[in-house]
Amino acid sequence: MRYKVRIIGDPILRKKAEPVEDFDKKLRKFVDDMIDIMYVEDGIGLAAPQIGFSRQVVVVDASELVKGEYPRAFINPEIIEFSEETDVKEEGCLSIPGVHEEVVRSTRIKVKYQDEKGKEYTEEYTDWLARILQHEIDHLNGILFVDRISPIKRNLLITQKAIPAQF
Repeated sequence: MRYKVRIIGDPILRKKAEPVEDFDKKLRKFVDDMIDIMYVEDGIGLAAPQIGFSRQVVVVDASELVKGEYPRAFINPEIIEFSEETDVKEEGCLSIPGVHEEVVRSTRIKVKYQDEKGKEYTEEYTDWLARILQHEIDHLNGILFVDRISPIKRNLLITQKAIPAQF
């Protein structure tokens, strides 16, 4: 595989990803490659910027956490509704190895997206899948989960050199 997971500090992780316009065989191959990388890296989600591509592509496999789930892609995803109800759970990220912190997220979201063939969907997700999608869609907007923790915790991580000061 020619792709490498980008680590915090890489500028591509801070850029807003470009929308996908071509729903062709190349895109389907890219999605398959992303799913393979996600498994090799032992992740449950992966966004294209994390492997160096500024495209609005996310893959998720929450099957270990959510019954009936399966690996799938979300192309050009947009969260169009967040629940007011939130919860706090620990998150990690392939682009920030070794760091796990508690993050507040909405427990329910509504997402508008396309599949690899360009078909449009609007669906609601709850609990783990809602959390994973919020995390991965943040990546498409240049946001990392450490941006969503308290400044005190973030500064502690910088002091411990767990994350770079200029992230």
